Amino acid sequence: MENILEISGLNKAYEDFALKDVSFSLPKGFIMGFVGQNGSGKTTTIRSILNMAGFDSGKITVFGLDSVTDTIAIKERLGVVFDSLYLAEHLNIKQIEQQLKPFYKDWDSSEFSRRIKEFGLPDNRKVGDFSKGMKMKLMIAVALSHKAELIILDEPTSGLDPVARDELLDILTEYIENENRGVLFSTHITADVERIADYVTILHNGKVWYTGTKDELAESYAVIKGSESDIPEKLKEKLIGFHAYRNGFDALIKTDDLAGIPETLEYEKASIDEILVYIAKEDKNERSS
Repeated sequence: MENILEISGLNKAYEDFALKDVSFSLPKGFIMGFVGQNGSGKTTTIRSILNMAGFDSGKITVFGLDSVTDTIAIKERLGVVFDSLYLAEHLNIKQIEQQLKPFYKDWDSSEFSRRIKEFGLPDNRKVGDFSKGMKMKLMIAVALSHKAELIILDEPTSGLDPVARDELLDILTEYIENENRGVLFSTHITADVERIADYVTILHNGKVWYTGTKDELAESYAVIKGSESDIPEKLKEKLIGFHAYRNGFDALIKTDDLAGIPETLEYEKASIDEILVYIAKEDKNERSS
């Protein structure tokens, strides 16, 4: 399986934060959800992929090209959607196209026009006056009009209403029908990831906590709960983000560690949201111990 994006041993240190040996890959034809709590390093990783931020060590390849030495060739084939508009807000859509067209040898004006009509965007208003959902659609239209093979989205659904979010997910689902394309979708709305992603990478405190298929993640972790007195000592050591309360406890556990648990304890598959919550609780437990 050919990878459209590969990150190997990425390290980047700031005064109060560091990416530590971040490694993951995205095969062609798939969508990867890139998740983690605020401050986990998602945006720093994306900025490194885009060569917008230098890194201390490691290697990033996109389309098999080096992210630093081949950055211009990569950006020719790359589409980016941020949580805020990166285009000149005082221009209208026609002026935006005239500004962008010279930068892309594969720019398709008819495709751009088609997408603008499909997305219901007015071509005579300043784009700065667009709603957040309209701005997001405009950035998608730009990416699709220069035949981007990889789209990277950094928190694009933040602040969007449910209808706009649903429209974005439909657009990405249609886009990935071409098996030579890929999507890296960074978001804190994990329900969106669970709906459309094939792969998931969880970043926590600058490190990769999990990377692999969404289905494998779903099968690998469960939420366990019950009476604290019913937990065998050996099992308690394996619990992640243990939380005791007046009537019992809950925690995250690897499904491989569920064998032989007492019948008095209940468990169910963990959602991505729950996994992130228990990872954060584990941090607090370690700090207080």
